[in-house]
Amino acid sequence: SFYEELVSHGILQPLTAPIEGMVVKEGSCNYMAPQGISSLVKYYLNQSGADIFYEQQVTHISLRDGKWEVSRKMGPPEQFDIVILTMPVPQILQLQGDIGNIINESQKQQLESVSYSSRYALGLFYEAGTGIDVPWAAKYITDNPCVRFISIDNKKRNIESPEIGPSVVVHTTVPFGSAHLDSEAAEVQQIILSHLQRIVPSLPKAASIKCQKWRYSQVTKAVPDCQGRMILHTQPLLICGGDGFTHSNFDGCIASALSLAEAVKAHL
Repeated sequence: SFYEELVSHGILQPLTAPIEGMVVKEGSCNYMAPQGISSLVKYYLNQSGADIFYEQQVTHISLRDGKWEVSRKMGPPEQFDIVILTMPVPQILQLQGDIGNIINESQKQQLESVSYSSRYALGLFYEAGTGIDVPWAAKYITDNPCVRFISIDNKKRNIESPEIGPSVVVHTTVPFGSAHLDSEAAEVQQIILSHLQRIVPSLPKAASIKCQKWRYSQVTKAVPDCQGRMILHTQPLLICGGDGFTHSNFDGCIASALSLAEAVKAHL
């Protein structure tokens, strides 16, 4: 039903573009987001009717008079009746305040067992009218130590247009990402570009480039047997979830979201 709703609103479309080297599981159906994956998140935020505040980095969570006092890097602390944490699990463990004592030893061990892969993503952006002459919309690379995946993004999303310049997205391999996790972004960018040039020699020079470190890329080991959520405190409710409690794809995120919603509704 989630897929049907998103397809009916144009947020998702079935993936029809040619993807070289993709392993297709029997019975599965692949989708793409024409306006980017953030459009899917924005759709649900709009549906919620909630007031959204971006770029608020939470640093401390403490108990104050039967409520949660949440402190952030900038601005005064605020109090809440319920707090739901869905950031990567290592960032939950980095939070300061009473939360450190509230997480019991068994929960802490479970949370510490969660692991993620790390990788870099490189975006290359071109002027309108630039031609990228390859027969595929995306391609998985199996024989390169640096590059794992290349996507001609506008082609993959079926939005090729003479007014919009094409863009290319490159994902590195997990071993490369781990090995260069603390390297300078400019240095990593040059290494990726040199490998990319060898794989796709016809690629034109980009108008602009963005290199993004993805420290918590995909969950390689999730919290086991937790139904997609973990309740850290009941009165007031402090609960965590996300793909670290299921698995890293849209189905995993939905499963955790439903589990979180069920727990919060039961609490209200």
